[in-house]
Amino acid sequence: MVELGPEIGTLRAEIDAFYTGFGDPTALEAAFRAAVLLVPLAEGNRIRISEFGGVEWICAFTGVEPYARWLSRRGELDTADEYPYHTLSGWRLADYAAGCVKPTGVTVDITGPAPMAFPPTVTEASDAAAGA
Repeated sequence: MVELGPEIGTLRAEIDAFYTGFGDPTALEAAFRAAVLLVPLAEGNRIRISEFGGVEWICAFTGVEPYARWLSRRGELDTADEYPYHTLSGWRLADYAAGCVKPTGVTVDITGPAPMAFPPTVTEASDAAAGA
């Protein structure tokens, strides 16, 4: 079993608070940045990125079960296969996403009961770099 650390509990609590209407955006961001998350890999040991709505998204998960749920919903789950992933800190994911040429955000447990998105900050400079 993958152990992602106690910060996952803090992140889950902040996401729950958001959904109940008592969320604190600063605390949510801090919990995300402190958490170690499971991140699917594509060929070549690269972070797997999905595109939706003109934005690229890094899908990260708070555990193996949410990752398996995501694979299942995509029709990609086969219990005989191995599914490579890295464990990365939220701050690393945020920094990586901020450095991408195209607007890139991070989602947490996107197919779960309480998905959370950390969208990219889009500026005129990033619009120009993306060719907009």
